Amino acid sequence: MITSVSSKKRGSKFQRGLGNYRVQPGLMPRMIERFLSSLDCPRALTVYLLYINGEHEQLAQLEFNPLAYKDSREVRDAYAATKFLSKFKGLTLDYDLDEVALRKFEKFELLCAGTNKRFRDLSRDPLFSGSRVWLHNAIIRKIERILGAFNVEEFFSHPDWGPGASTLIKRANASPQEKFQCETGITRDLYNLISPIIIESAFPQWGSHLIYSGFPNFQVGNKIVTVPKDASTNRVIAIEPGLNLFFQLSIGEMIKSRLLRIGIDLRYQTRNQDFALYGSKTRKVATIDMSSASDSISYGLVRELLPPRWFSVMESCRSRYGQLGGRLLKWEKFSSMGNGFTFQLESLIFYATALACVEYLHLESDLVGVYGDDVVIPTPAFELFSSMIEFYGFQINVKKSHLYSSFRESCGAHFYEGWDCKPLFLKEELSTIQSVFRLANAVRRLSLRRGFSLGCDNSFRAVFDLLVSSVPKALRLRIPETLGDGGFISNFDEASPSRASTRYLTQGWEGYIVRSAVDSSVKRIDERVGYLLAELWRLSQSSISQRDTTKRPSTLIKAIELNVGANLLEIDGRNTVSSHKTLLRLVNSVVAQWNDMGPWVDILPPRFHERS
Repeated sequence: MITSVSSKKRGSKFQRGLGNYRVQPGLMPRMIERFLSSLDCPRALTVYLLYINGEHEQLAQLEFNPLAYKDSREVRDAYAATKFLSKFKGLTLDYDLDEVALRKFEKFELLCAGTNKRFRDLSRDPLFSGSRVWLHNAIIRKIERILGAFNVEEFFSHPDWGPGASTLIKRANASPQEKFQCETGITRDLYNLISPIIIESAFPQWGSHLIYSGFPNFQVGNKIVTVPKDASTNRVIAIEPGLNLFFQLSIGEMIKSRLLRIGIDLRYQTRNQDFALYGSKTRKVATIDMSSASDSISYGLVRELLPPRWFSVMESCRSRYGQLGGRLLKWEKFSSMGNGFTFQLESLIFYATALACVEYLHLESDLVGVYGDDVVIPTPAFELFSSMIEFYGFQINVKKSHLYSSFRESCGAHFYEGWDCKPLFLKEELSTIQSVFRLANAVRRLSLRRGFSLGCDNSFRAVFDLLVSSVPKALRLRIPETLGDGGFISNFDEASPSRASTRYLTQGWEGYIVRSAVDSSVKRIDERVGYLLAELWRLSQSSISQRDTTKRPSTLIKAIELNVGANLLEIDGRNTVSSHKTLLRLVNSVVAQWNDMGPWVDILPPRFHERS
């Protein structure tokens, strides 16, 4: 058990040192060289030469094919080398990443337009024949059975703001309190569905505040922007009007709860990760990834597959138009990345399609797993599933889909013949002490996986030691794995912590004192009505999550109906709200003796592993 206590005067100088730390010049290339040297394989040498010679475009587009290697050790090392710099923002490229992302965006809009044309008169499509007819009708029935009737009370009980920006509120101010206080952005389609009368009936306190705040502030649609993806390209997303996103997230929760009833739990990725391990050992299941799946969900496909009432509500909540710079375009896709129900909707479509294909071939339906566009399916069903998905306007990402080798990858789990091949991704330049801690710990965790969790692979010790030595001795915090990345994770003997003083013993704690650095949110005081509404919302949602949504009275509506005015707000400084800004803070933790991170050892010879 761990308890944390903030360091006070004794740690103030130490804390200033954490905040003032700057990475030594030249550390990055030395660290990259040592890491690739520790892999000691031809692909690592290729990556290093491309990096130091400035051939960064080739490096960003470097591909990995597990069939090109003869054993698990070669696959693991080559894969780690290939992926190490694949998401590194420090590469110098001759092209504009935003331009690449926008070209890809336009390509998939055209693809959706073609799919929409197909579904305007499906019976005339020459590809709609044979097994596709049976599968299409089976998928419609499965989706209808999974979703069931649309529950209006549930729709008004599960909205949420989400952590991101909206068309009116920037991310820096994007807290539930600020959105309850100021958010008024809505499209006309959604306004027609949830008119002020309905809003005031469901949320009386907030409804009256909305009208007072200038609601409705009509938005034409969402805003199209780009965000970083990997070293070779950026990603296009759409920022939604705030109230549209509020109810989109409710629909997403409704779909998620219905998938959970049939065993697909979108809260966790463990099902797909376990399947990746199983498939790497047996090859009985294939792991499939889509190319830009969220950009490929066409309007016509959703209208064809979903029950009419579900489709009608979702259509009202979506944005029909997107603003790209000064240009306004009508979406060919039904929902984009940034929409609150896109992830759940694509999971539903892919699951129903996979299940229909498996049943058509009389295979085991228990071997189907879906998490967004990560799909696991019995290997014999791969071809049929791929054909049906492409008919629906999606594209298989052949680089990340695996069935011919013993390599499997799904939801961040990477395996080859049962070996854990999860690579380390260097994503950004080292600049702060937190970034050094994170990278050193990622190297340490990788070395532990390489040592089969019995000890840390000694090949990576030089990289770890380089990162540790780059930090002044006074700031080399040694911590157990359980404290995250607030220092350099180490085993007990390396850390040599001090016993907790009698001051802690009198409080009922016994163990060792460990110092770590943590990011602490900057707080601000909020005395407005939005704070009260957000707190009522939080309490109501906590109550809802503990009850069966199909049988409960509307706890949310009862909570918001409380006739509580702004005069009841605490104004003595206790109404604090966390912002997106953080400060580095030093804390002392009392921990038991740990043995989470094994010692550095030379790993066993390859032949031993092959025999075992």
